[in-house]
Amino acid sequence: MRPSSYIVDNRFMGSSSHSNYPVLKVFGKAGSASAYALRDFLYRNGVPFEWTELSSDEQASQIGVASPNDKRLPVCIFSDGTRLEDPSILQITEKLGWAHDPARSEYDLAIYGAGPAGLSAAVYGASEGLKTIVMERWAVGGQAGSSPRIENYLGFPDGISGAELAERAREQACHFGAEILINAEGVGAEFCLRKRIGRLADGRKIVAQAAICATGVAYRKLQLPGEERFFGAGLYYGAGAGEASLCGAAPVVIVGGGNSAGQAALHFARTSVKVTMVVLDESLKSTLSSYLIDRIYTTKNIEVLASTQVTALDGDEVLRSITLTNRRTGETQTLETGWLFVCIGGEPHTQWAVEAGITRDEAGYLVTGPDLLQNGRRPDGWPLDRDPFYLETNMPGTFAAGDVRHGSVKRCASAVGEGAMAVLFVHHYLASV
Repeated sequence: MRPSSYIVDNRFMGSSSHSNYPVLKVFGKAGSASAYALRDFLYRNGVPFEWTELSSDEQASQIGVASPNDKRLPVCIFSDGTRLEDPSILQITEKLGWAHDPARSEYDLAIYGAGPAGLSAAVYGASEGLKTIVMERWAVGGQAGSSPRIENYLGFPDGISGAELAERAREQACHFGAEILINAEGVGAEFCLRKRIGRLADGRKIVAQAAICATGVAYRKLQLPGEERFFGAGLYYGAGAGEASLCGAAPVVIVGGGNSAGQAALHFARTSVKVTMVVLDESLKSTLSSYLIDRIYTTKNIEVLASTQVTALDGDEVLRSITLTNRRTGETQTLETGWLFVCIGGEPHTQWAVEAGITRDEAGYLVTGPDLLQNGRRPDGWPLDRDPFYLETNMPGTFAAGDVRHGSVKRCASAVGEGAMAVLFVHHYLASV
């Protein structure tokens, strides 16, 4: 077999030892969406693993399957010999010991989302004595966790990967006693008798005196035919840090002109023969930090196509090529690539807030603090003799921090600051009830 493997260098959750690298081996075929989902989950949660791409029946037979197209793939083999065939994420979390019920029947603070804002709130909440629990749908770190490098974050002059920053924050939060549940998605909320009750997708309920929504945003899609079919099979959302080692010298296309797209382009340019950035605006200047612009334009194997958008996807089982259209001239061109990374901003998943009666703006972001006031008047139904705190929603004791909040600055440092600030207001709220 020809292994294509990488080891995540930070500790995986629940362990303080590096002696068991890798924790598991993953076998599958190239372009498998289920194998990609598994790799992405493991990488972003800091679980050391080895990936082996199967390309022949002979290779497949060595792990007990018929061919690279066998429906039992991907196969995971853990260091203790446990074998899982085509496992769900829940099965993986159970094997890693992460799937468990909340340790308490009630908490002081429940945080939804373990991105920079949620982790920051967990560190400050737990360190200040609040019984704190964090629910995360997918992976610690949120969108920032997929960034290959964050260079403008205070205190890291040489930069730090999003995965490493997230792992450090997770370890710090757990050190102070915060409880973190992975594969725990909030889908609803109830408010009664000064309790905030969060409903999870699996039916569990989390009871807390105060809550912080820090669920961030999900990357927007291209809205093109075939997009769902090629997801995980050549098309990926985010900066693709976990897939970089698999691309090798193959040409890579990145859609987007923000900092995450710029960092991804520089990251892939280290190995790829060519990196193409597809940017909707006329230039990078309106969306990208200047230090990244300078590097991109001086990197010979990065090409920037401004005023351009992806208008078609083509392939068979995997993505083979894309069609690009110049927005000014209408001219089209076809690029052959099996590696398309989409970094075009995000959309908040806050549909649950409608049922819960929490105010959103037209784009779905949660409205907080002064933005809730209309001509100086408090929002309808507001029960307290004070204005909402700065990060408080129209439901007292329920706060929003980070990218999910209306008017937030879409930067990692800003999210961290809002997470810490939200805990301050949680204290004020708890002292008043």
